[in-house]
Amino acid sequence: MSGIVLSASVRQNLLALQNTASLLATTQNNLATGNKVNTALDNPTEFFTAQALNSRASDISNLLDSIGNGVQVLQAANTGLTSLQKLVDSAKSIASQVLQAPTGYTTKSSITSAVIPGATANNLLGSSSNNFVTGSAVNNDNLSSAVAITGSTRLSGTPTSTSNDLASSITTGDTLTVNGVVFTFVAGSVSAGTNIGVGDTVSNLLAAIDSVTGATATPSTVSGGKIALATGTAQDLTVSGSALAKLGLTPATTTRNPPALSGETLTIASTGGGVATNITFGTGASQISTLTQLNTALAANNLQASLSTTGQLTILTTNESASSTIGAVAGSSTAASQAFNGVTASTPVADTNSQTTRAGLIAQYNNVLAQINTTAQDASFNGINLLNGDTLKLTFNETGRSTLNITGVTFNSTGLGLSSLVVGTDFLDSNSANKVLTTLNSASTSLRSEASSLGSNLSIVQIRQDFNKNLINVLQTGSSNLTLADTNEEAANSQALSTRQSIAVSALALANQSQASVLQLLR
Repeated sequence: MSGIVLSASVRQNLLALQNTASLLATTQNNLATGNKVNTALDNPTEFFTAQALNSRASDISNLLDSIGNGVQVLQAANTGLTSLQKLVDSAKSIASQVLQAPTGYTTKSSITSAVIPGATANNLLGSSSNNFVTGSAVNNDNLSSAVAITGSTRLSGTPTSTSNDLASSITTGDTLTVNGVVFTFVAGSVSAGTNIGVGDTVSNLLAAIDSVTGATATPSTVSGGKIALATGTAQDLTVSGSALAKLGLTPATTTRNPPALSGETLTIASTGGGVATNITFGTGASQISTLTQLNTALAANNLQASLSTTGQLTILTTNESASSTIGAVAGSSTAASQAFNGVTASTPVADTNSQTTRAGLIAQYNNVLAQINTTAQDASFNGINLLNGDTLKLTFNETGRSTLNITGVTFNSTGLGLSSLVVGTDFLDSNSANKVLTTLNSASTSLRSEASSLGSNLSIVQIRQDFNKNLINVLQTGSSNLTLADTNEEAANSQALSTRQSIAVSALALANQSQASVLQLLR
């Protein structure tokens, strides 16, 4: 080959043809691969930059599978929570049936007080009772045989062997003041209003006094020559006046006996988990005097009271605590006169049919709890169960620095604070049913809270999932922008190079024609 001699024009045309062929081959390769940068030799910077972008996109794409699995784990847990909430609602329905069922006891625990005289619903204290002011013994003025006065003894008269007058006769003008009412003694034996005839009897005088004090049920009396003035029930007794000494009395103020319950205290220990009762009967501040006030005070201890027509207070448990026996009862003293002295609470008597129904509800409730346990165990995906205490860790980027840890919960019956019920212990009355409902409401709150937390985490994971998909597209687009060829441009280049190649071939042919002319001369 080194012996072949080409002219300069031929060599120049041949070099141009070779360059065109090289460019055409490159253009055809770009069209075939779709890339303008296929190797590091094409453009090192763009090649390695695009390779790094594609590698990162590939790494993130590999994470999408685990993120997708994480979404399904959260979906499985959320599905489990939905089912658990329905089961808890079913348990609530069973407990609510207890509240709608009959009480469960034919007779509830109760205590009954002694009779309270004069007690009414608006005045549990009862009525006041008489007290008495008793004077000294007084004799009549019988000259032959003076004896103790009686009710028929006259207030004044002339002493004789047969007379029956006060030894110290009351005279006209004497007075007797009772509770501010002044009785004036006048001549004669007839009394009218506050004018008392001096010839009237002791009994009529006492009747006039009782009309002022209101002592009509238990009036003033005369016994053994001693006058006993009754205080009455409406007010205390105050007496004074010039006639008192002649009746064997002295000026005095005497209080009537207070109502039966006035000042008495009643203490009842906690009943059915209620607040112990400690009340004082009376009309003072924070004291009890009416049935409404008493029931208000008893309500916190699961008790209620009623008043019989005979004046007896009966306190018994409410339906909510029908299974309970009233706590220890104590009055203000052990005196026999105290209304609650010595009372003991009766024991509740169960209703067999009602308790059988409640036992059936307990069986239904325990069956629901068993379903709660199995549902919580089954709410898993790919071996991860966020309702059985497992933890889910998700990685969102290729460096492992962007992660999300989701800690699971144990939502079996124990984890929700629920426990199996026992026949003969639970669902006995409304209080025991309400206690179960309280734990179920708490379980519902826990389920809703966890559902909210899972929903928030699921939203985060889905957002990151969408973000990673979009980021992969961005990275791949960036890589493509660096390496992909413009097919329109490459097609135009290919056409131009083909044309240039044809021209080059023609030029080369022309260059060779000059040598052909020399050959013709030699011939």
